[in-house]
Amino acid sequence: QVQLVESGGGLVQAGGSLRLSCAASGRTFSTCAVGWFRQAPGKEREFVAAISWSGGSTDYSDSVKGRFTISRDNAKNTVYLQMNSLKPEDTAVYYCAAEDLPPHYELGQFPEFSESGRFGSWGQGTQVTVSS
Repeated sequence: QVQLVESGGGLVQAGGSLRLSCAASGRTFSTCAVGWFRQAPGKEREFVAAISWSGGSTDYSDSVKGRFTISRDNAKNTVYLQMNSLKPEDTAVYYCAAEDLPPHYELGQFPEFSESGRFGSWGQGTQVTVSS
């Protein structure tokens, strides 16, 4: 497993931007698929975005598609979530998660990657609050 630490959350006005970072430790991070999930008060944890080990495949929930961008820098053991055009409904605790996969697996070879149970390593979360 890898250890994950999220940062970059905060309070922002609607229409603003934030960039979340997920810093990882562990020698297997470069072969991990990484996902971002979020959980709002009283709601279930939901999928936001995912990226393969290479960055060659990405996927987004419909609610964030076109506004959020996931990327990674394996040299820095970090995955980013750039969030633009933020809305009050984006308010939640954001978590990054990682799952070590066989070498060169892309998201198409990682079934049900939008399900939180598919990821074995989780960070502690970072709060994002969007005011109207």
